[in-house]
Amino acid sequence: MKLKLIIPAALLVVAGLSACSTSPEAATTPAANQQATAADDDNDGAGETKEEPLTGELKEKAEAAALAEFPGTVKKSEHDAERPGLYAVEIEKKSGGEVEVYLDTEFKVVGTKDEDGDKD
Repeated sequence: MKLKLIIPAALLVVAGLSACSTSPEAATTPAANQQATAADDDNDGAGETKEEPLTGELKEKAEAAALAEFPGTVKKSEHDAERPGLYAVEIEKKSGGEVEVYLDTEFKVVGTKDEDGDKD
């Protein structure tokens, strides 16, 4: 059974190598490499996408709404990459622990995530 898998894989490798060596475009078009590098720039190196920080009035409103529900200190506020269209505000609660508060575009709390990973 293993032999059946090895032979097709070896053929694919050989075919791929020969295609690379005979294609002058492969050596002269860095677009694929640039595209991969650009995609890598959007994550934190651990495979996660970087979240864009909130700024200005948007930041003030999102943080105020989150703090109204969970008094404490804001650690960061950003556009949530895991839930597009939502804002995420991370708060160190006065009562202890941390909570990430998810807000919609009208600054209504639509969910939370505590430090234990529980989601509401």
